Amino acid sequence: MKKMCLFLLVLAMSVSMVFAAGASEAQKGETAAKTLRWAYWGGEARIARSADAVKLFEAATPGVKVNMEPSGGAGDHFVKVDTQVAAGAGPDIVQMGGNFKDYIPGGPKGHLALDLMPYVQSGIIDISVIDPGAIAYATVDGALYGLSTGANMPALVYNKSLIERVGAPLPPVSSTYEEFRTYLIALQAKLPAGVYAMQDIGLMASNSTPFGYWTGYNGTPLYVASENATKVTVEAAKKYLDLFSDYRALGVIPPADVAASYAETNADSSMLVAGKAAIGFLWTNQLGGYQAAMTDEIDLIEFPGAAQRNALWQTQSQLYTINKDSPNKELAAKFINFLVNSPDAARVLGTDRGNSVSSTARAAGAASPTDQKALAYMAVAGPHTSPEGDHVPNDTELNSTLYLIYQKVAFGRISTQQGAQEIVDLLNRLIAK
Repeated sequence: MKKMCLFLLVLAMSVSMVFAAGASEAQKGETAAKTLRWAYWGGEARIARSADAVKLFEAATPGVKVNMEPSGGAGDHFVKVDTQVAAGAGPDIVQMGGNFKDYIPGGPKGHLALDLMPYVQSGIIDISVIDPGAIAYATVDGALYGLSTGANMPALVYNKSLIERVGAPLPPVSSTYEEFRTYLIALQAKLPAGVYAMQDIGLMASNSTPFGYWTGYNGTPLYVASENATKVTVEAAKKYLDLFSDYRALGVIPPADVAASYAETNADSSMLVAGKAAIGFLWTNQLGGYQAAMTDEIDLIEFPGAAQRNALWQTQSQLYTINKDSPNKELAAKFINFLVNSPDAARVLGTDRGNSVSSTARAAGAASPTDQKALAYMAVAGPHTSPEGDHVPNDTELNSTLYLIYQKVAFGRISTQQGAQEIVDLLNRLIAK
């Protein structure tokens, strides 16, 4: 009996040791697994495309998981990222825009973006197949702070199906401001009640882009870095506010309360997608996402005056940057290299974040119909461009505060003169920070 008890005790200990060993091995496996956090902004179409790219990367990189952390718009995205970074819990990969210099050494937001040049030199990131302009864009003092997601241009988008249904002519791809005003009036006369010729592009989270276009057209750029100053005067800002006050009085854009009910952060909150505006604003990389959200066909035209003064510009849509405090820097570098250079990734990402700047990615195959429209627009608008102007320091704050000023004017709480003064004061304050 004693021998039997001893046997059972030894057996129990052996089983316990086996399970313990198994648990230990499982823990080792869990420890070996790597998780990357990828923060970006965009609508449902971008989220779906990004998820497809993640699946491809995870399949090609066993033991790696990529957690996506999307936000609906850029404003929400940066508030969330700034909060996480301040708490020491920032994501590994952060999508940025033209404000990336705010996050490099000496930038007003503090040093976040990692220099990628060591990963280029080690062969993890291949920039030999990336357009030189895209590399130059993200390079400051010899340090490469991001990889371009693609190049794009600002544009006006129009609902081709809606305009044809009401029997109006399609808008010309290029027009002067006077011609465009005349067209909006004629189009509005044919639209049903509650549908407007154009959305109020000042009441958008990204309103500094159309304002920046207009100030460039007007010859008063938002910011000149070499002088650390703005060229926008009160008179120049007032002209812009007066332009949209005129459109509002004509009824070709919606009243302020109607316009403000559409967030315009992506296709999901767009007046154009809702069928309440015939013309809106977007970047060329957004065309696919907006078209996917609609049954009506849409297409692109230039901002008025572009052909007269070469007032448009081509820019890098966004950048994939790596958090300098990421515990998985090398793996993050592999992931963003995959997103930018892989033909497989290019096929699923499309032009949602811009037209690819990588020759290997562009070799992925024929573009979709919406990709072709974006390329056709860029072929027309490309000759009507000038080099992109300098970005105002703290330009995330520029967007949010410019929106508030414009809203006060649109609702009639302040005059266009008062709004213009507030805009100039805002620019000077941001530059002086």
